[in-house]
Amino acid sequence: MEYAGYFASIIIGISLGLIGGGGSILTIPILVYLFKVNPEQATSYSLFIVGLTAMLGSYSHYKMGNLKLKSALYFAIPSVISILIIREVIFPQIASTLFSIASYSVSKDFLIMIIFSVLMITAAISMIKKNKPEVSTCSTNYMQLSIIGFVVGIITGFLGAGGGFLIIPALLFFANLPMKQAVGTSLLIITINSSIGFAGDLYIGTPINYSFLLSVSAMALIGMLLGSQLSKKIDGVKLKPIFGWFVLVMGFYIITKEVLF
Repeated sequence: MEYAGYFASIIIGISLGLIGGGGSILTIPILVYLFKVNPEQATSYSLFIVGLTAMLGSYSHYKMGNLKLKSALYFAIPSVISILIIREVIFPQIASTLFSIASYSVSKDFLIMIIFSVLMITAAISMIKKNKPEVSTCSTNYMQLSIIGFVVGIITGFLGAGGGFLIIPALLFFANLPMKQAVGTSLLIITINSSIGFAGDLYIGTPINYSFLLSVSAMALIGMLLGSQLSKKIDGVKLKPIFGWFVLVMGFYIITKEVLF
């Protein structure tokens, strides 16, 4: 299982490098089911892995001229605010056991995995859709961009997911960026969000196994390098439906496993 986990970690990076999102959706299931990490701690690990991997990818896109800093900041600043509220104020207050019905208890870990599986299914549907979003010709709507940024921050804070599947459409529709620039700018936003979220976890004293975390991150970074190179030759948009079907199956697998087993 551990070897499978390290191999799967490469896919996290490839997905982020190639299509600017989706890789973070896989991080939590890989950590929980292949590495047997506690779901709550996995959200912290995911922030580090995704943030570090996205940082390398955003640098590669910066060299290719695909970063739009103003749009990234209008999106990222509200995201950071909501991430800190979720990670440092709300998340620690959620009890380990939420409620019990007869002999069946609903735990915080169960809630995390169920919400995450719903997020995976939602992300998968958006990736499977064949209609390609078209860039609007109107001026950039920074207010709507910031509102969506705040919402994505809530998702990132609670689940440790980068939210690339939400960020890219927002950048296409409200920042009017071409697909390549939306991918590069999305990676920068994911870097900022994940880094702040992980730093907040360190501040409140979340226990971290650094040797394990760095080894998984190293594999994801290898994947990111591969994905960034492939993005020069392969249209990531064409691969999204294939990846979407994979994420969809994973989402339903998690629901089945958590509810029935």
